[in-house]
Amino acid sequence: MTTSPSGEQWTLRDGRQEATVVEVGGGLRTYRVDGTDVVAGYAVDEMCRAGRGQVLMPWPNRIRDGKYTFEGAEHQLGLSEPALHNASHGLVRWATWLLHWHADDWSALTVRTRLHPQPGWTATLDLSVNYVLEPHGLVVSVHASNVGDTAAPFGFGAHPYVALGDTPLAEVELSIPAWLEVIVDEQLVPTGTAAVRPEVDFRTRRRLGSTALDTAYTGLTRTRADGGWEVVVGGLGTGDVSVWGDGSLDWAQVFTAKGKDTGVDGVRGIAVEPMSCPANAFNTGEGLVVLAPGDSWSARWGIEPAALS
Repeated sequence: MTTSPSGEQWTLRDGRQEATVVEVGGGLRTYRVDGTDVVAGYAVDEMCRAGRGQVLMPWPNRIRDGKYTFEGAEHQLGLSEPALHNASHGLVRWATWLLHWHADDWSALTVRTRLHPQPGWTATLDLSVNYVLEPHGLVVSVHASNVGDTAAPFGFGAHPYVALGDTPLAEVELSIPAWLEVIVDEQLVPTGTAAVRPEVDFRTRRRLGSTALDTAYTGLTRTRADGGWEVVVGGLGTGDVSVWGDGSLDWAQVFTAKGKDTGVDGVRGIAVEPMSCPANAFNTGEGLVVLAPGDSWSARWGIEPAALS
């Protein structure tokens, strides 16, 4: 029997929608409507690449040099991004997640893992992610509980890529309702925020053109009826795709390098990453959540393809 590099595969189905959640990292490997990719995922016989669909906890993005101080103690994390000398994207993206629950019709499921103390990390967290196929798209609910005896710094991010199909990258249209961008240095670690520069300002929907983005945004205008924000990837042959986040998620990273027309390893896509904090929050405190023993935190985000409207 051949074992997939991403472990067990749990497939959700509801009408025209299908999604696959995996054991390794508890992430979203595929999401399709009418058999067409909505997210740029990866094959069952492949290891996840470029963070595709991964769950990023207890921090998203980067921690400079893997070092941080919390409650007076200094910590050193492993440098999972050695080229830039950073600790990147948390501690559970390669962990084993277990299937905790599923609906009778497999239109929804919950996966869980426990994050134990390890070098650079002293807390114990129970983490769960619930995936539901609803009429307008995929809804993802995230929950973290501190079940240990020590407080924990905490942040969350998701890493879906919107699949571009045959649309050339330059012709993709973006709508990003943010008036602030995060400024970064050569390590891609924030040095502050500023009003969005014209070249990365997509508050008015427009084509990407020659602009390359690896940009975190905040100051997000919340236009959804539920109080959330949404980033729209449009100009696609299958219609617009919206990635949204709720009130617990004040940042969104947009990354376009995997949408290039040639030379991309895997399905072409633009990453739209809902986040609760920016990079290096363990050091700056920007957007950081502190979970005392017994405390919990939750958030919701999702993907809405116009094809389901």
